[in-house]
Amino acid sequence: MFYTLGQRQGLGIGGRSDRGDEPWYVVDKRLDDNALVVDQGNSTLLLSSSLQGCEASWIGGAPAGLDEGLACMAKIRYRQADQACTVTRNDDDTLVVAFDVPQRAVAPGQFVVFYQDERCLGGAVIDSILARPGADSGPLAAVI
Repeated sequence: MFYTLGQRQGLGIGGRSDRGDEPWYVVDKRLDDNALVVDQGNSTLLLSSSLQGCEASWIGGAPAGLDEGLACMAKIRYRQADQACTVTRNDDDTLVVAFDVPQRAVAPGQFVVFYQDERCLGGAVIDSILARPGADSGPLAAVI
């Protein structure tokens, strides 16, 4: 499926009259049944409070405190403001990144980059979304 979570262009679907002309966004991809899940407007279904990262790459070696939980800042998008998070390393060297504030449109396959003050610590590939606070907020708008 060649769509990105949060994508709104190129879906080829129209709006619902009860929500006006708000755009549709990709909120999930269900590969097991080849379904693309979309919602209209500023959906809480796009929010993620934590993610799993893999293939971490560190500048100057892994920072101290990863096994207990390292408080730092992260970005999941270019030009995004730094976001407070806690990064914890698992036994298999994957990372769990728990954000203080849920993030919009975390996209597996993209990168998360970690910072402390003005120093870039490194980054990892976003492997999966672990927690979605909006997922239980009601029925999905459409599955296409």
